[in-house]
Amino acid sequence: MLTISMVLLVRHATGSYGMAGAAAALTGAASALCAPQGGRLADRYGQRAVLLPGVALHALCVLAVVVLAVSGAPGWVLLVTAMPAGATVPQIGPMVRSRWSVALDDPASALMQTAAAFESVTDELTFVVGPVIATALCTSVHPAAGLVAEAALTLLGGVLFAAQRRSEPPAHRSPTGGAGQHTSALSLSAVRALAIAFLGVGAVFGGMQVSLAAFTQEIDRPGLNGVLYGVFAAGNMLSGAVYGAVSWRHAPRTRLLAAYVGLTAACAPLWAAHSLALLSVLPLIAGLFIAPTIVTAYSMVDALVPRSARTEAFTWLTGAVAFGQAIAVTVAGLLADARGSAAGFAVPLTGTALALAVLVGLRDHLTPAPAGAQAAGGIDHRPPVSVD
Repeated sequence: MLTISMVLLVRHATGSYGMAGAAAALTGAASALCAPQGGRLADRYGQRAVLLPGVALHALCVLAVVVLAVSGAPGWVLLVTAMPAGATVPQIGPMVRSRWSVALDDPASALMQTAAAFESVTDELTFVVGPVIATALCTSVHPAAGLVAEAALTLLGGVLFAAQRRSEPPAHRSPTGGAGQHTSALSLSAVRALAIAFLGVGAVFGGMQVSLAAFTQEIDRPGLNGVLYGVFAAGNMLSGAVYGAVSWRHAPRTRLLAAYVGLTAACAPLWAAHSLALLSVLPLIAGLFIAPTIVTAYSMVDALVPRSARTEAFTWLTGAVAFGQAIAVTVAGLLADARGSAAGFAVPLTGTALALAVLVGLRDHLTPAPAGAQAAGGIDHRPPVSVD
């Protein structure tokens, strides 16, 4: 709800999709930059200690944007205040996935893939319902109503989630002067490769949000914006349910590359679609390839990243989505202002095509090391050490 509500409120306050896209971009960029730090703090000090103050601060920052927009503040002020709203977004999704990793404790199990798919489906349910609610509130109640609802739901949901103490992973505090004290999950090649893939996924999300909003304005039916974006998210949710129910024989790396090729191909015809009928179907097809990409990547994190850094690793991926989305909404907003929604729809294709090329080049980093590699001495024949 945050990004689409930000787009609609700033568009109403300034009259520009470019300004609205820039505000959403700054929100996403701030979230992407700060999310891994929040994940690292959650790994080290515990999720509850990070989450409770985080959701309260986020609600205050979002309400500040609302007050300034309603009071007629200049556009540059809205851009500045959008950054704290994004920086304080609570990383509940990565925290939930980290809890599944602890609960199942077997990265290679079929249950882990099912858990990842279940999380993807429940996430996508919010992407189906959230944009519809946000758009309805912004267009029928008040342009600021979407952000107010987002702040209230985030605060309530964050407090309820933090109250679940039994499933919370233990904190992994490094001893003072310990070797792993300042090690980041991004130092792992696999995390960097998956982050590139998630940048492309973010480009799809961001490009879709702005371009669908521009298209519905062009046909004078702005209320359909949330519905069309919900159709896109529904494809994601449907494929997540099916993907999690299947026991796949192919290796995760193969499945990831196949899903990403499908996603890129599905984004190809969007820029040429100029009718409501086509844009009611093509986003659904593109959404079908999102969940397999995300589910496979998250399950690979469980196999490739030590437990003590998994929450941070998950936040790097969600941060990459936010950063890719930030770039996409900025570019798509400028293109929509200049050349209409069709130009904005070229952003998802460009983002996924570039990310696919990089992902193929880095594919060798996506295979776990043999189980006995460290026991045999590992790199440079150093003695094995515990990662937890």
